[in-house]
Amino acid sequence: MESTAIARHIGYSARKVRQVADLVRGRNVEEAMEILKFTPRAAAVPMGKTIKSAMHNMVNLRGGTVEAHDMVIKSILVDEGRTLYRIRPRAQGRAYRIRKRSSHIKVVISLLKEE
Repeated sequence: MESTAIARHIGYSARKVRQVADLVRGRNVEEAMEILKFTPRAAAVPMGKTIKSAMHNMVNLRGGTVEAHDMVIKSILVDEGRTLYRIRPRAQGRAYRIRKRSSHIKVVISLLKEE
């Protein structure tokens, strides 16, 4: 049994979010939440929220209680989201483009042992 959660338009670039995703991929949910709690990256906050959402989706899917140490992160996908373009004025009438990148996070959680 699997459950998913998707967070879209996260305000961090996909490259930075992938570094956080590599820390917790393949671990059980309880261990992953502890790792994210002490990770100094800003992208650890939306990653933790997405994992927690997938965990609650699993509880709703099963209709009962499931402990965090009984679930494992099967996959985490981080894709690029929309890029917002802003203009920064520069010298002599020029304008430089600022790219504000975003990303999408998809977390798939499964039970450690199927019953």
